Amino acid sequence: MDMEWYWALATLIGMVMFFMAMGIPVAMTFITANIIGALLFMGDWAAWTQIVDNSTSLLTRFTLGPVPMFIMMGSLFFHTGLAIRVFDGLDVLFGRLPGRLCYLTVAGGSVFSTLTGSSMANTAMLGSLMVPEMQRRGYNRRMSMGPILGTGGLAMIIPPSALGVLLASIANIDVGSLLIAGFLPGFLLAGLYAAMIFFQIKMNPDSAPAYAVDMPPVLERVKLVCTNILPMGLVVFMVVGFIILGWTTPTEAAAFGVLGVMILATAFRVLTFTALRTSVEATVKVGAMVFFIIMSSTVFSQLLAFSGASAGLLEWAIGFGISKYWVLLIMFFILITLGMFMDPTSMMLITVPIFFPLAQQLGFDLIWFGLFVLMTFEMAGTTPPFGLLLYVMLGVAPKGTTLFQVASAAFPFLVCDAILIVILIFFPALALWLPSLM
Repeated sequence: MDMEWYWALATLIGMVMFFMAMGIPVAMTFITANIIGALLFMGDWAAWTQIVDNSTSLLTRFTLGPVPMFIMMGSLFFHTGLAIRVFDGLDVLFGRLPGRLCYLTVAGGSVFSTLTGSSMANTAMLGSLMVPEMQRRGYNRRMSMGPILGTGGLAMIIPPSALGVLLASIANIDVGSLLIAGFLPGFLLAGLYAAMIFFQIKMNPDSAPAYAVDMPPVLERVKLVCTNILPMGLVVFMVVGFIILGWTTPTEAAAFGVLGVMILATAFRVLTFTALRTSVEATVKVGAMVFFIIMSSTVFSQLLAFSGASAGLLEWAIGFGISKYWVLLIMFFILITLGMFMDPTSMMLITVPIFFPLAQQLGFDLIWFGLFVLMTFEMAGTTPPFGLLLYVMLGVAPKGTTLFQVASAAFPFLVCDAILIVILIFFPALALWLPSLM
């Protein structure tokens, strides 16, 4: 069917939005939209054969290997109880510092991000561990939930990030470079969160009251840090270090990461059959869903190209002659708006086939732009009314907590995210320096 590019774009995007509004799961939404789109714009069997061939060729790429490996690594880390050991080790470092549980959340969340790669798992674990303890110590709701919501999203940008691997695969950019690009900005963001906590406590000391802490002797503290935290550095090095040094591909580094967690779990005698079985089941379920979604996104991208929607939109956007940073701002607001109603994977499937060619045409480095998109996804996850992390927090927060209270607790940390994006725009080397060493 011959159709103007804007009608083709509106038809394809409109079908996806309509099916999602009906409550159809993401994967089935895209499959249904793809079938209808293929019938509208292609119509013959040769086109269907081409779609099937291209979908299977993407799914069998070596670059997608890190996705199930990172899921397995995070599952093992949680189900074996290694995560709790990290918290025990970090807890002794903060002494009697005002707001110590908030800082502990940021430090623990940053470590978890390098070991799990899942923002929802990060938020759920930090929420279930820290919120009850903070409430018991007299922290107000804003201080007990805000740092967790901010830090939970760090897993999107600090490697290893399963969402980062998925984004790089769909956008056809280097997986290793995108993973490593998030390392320095991720830890700078953790520093901004700590500064925000300090500012909030300074403005309202009663929001995080001090309390007496029984600190163990110095030697015992050193022992706790050495046994509970430093070994986790081995896993981080086996993933991030191996990629930077060029010793392994991202897929091989992810496999080494799983091996590292299993070695630690064995050394601490927590690698049980139950933990292993639960982790494998989670990996199979989540991994299958991710690969199914990738296949659907490939077909959707092909339909956008075949119908002329991608080329028409590019020509239209560039034809205005406005600054590329204005276009970047428009893309940012589109992603944030979509994030109010969609999960990051759905947003990625709709926007990546359009935004990445546009960014390349405007002259943005695609690794830098990929990190910008991940940062925006992180912000969207805590944007009301439907940011996923807000609802994860609601699930673990005390009874009676409202969505407004959760969203207002997250707002100061969204400001930190926005500050980091501005820093990345003015100093892109912050993201691109480490990938340049690879």
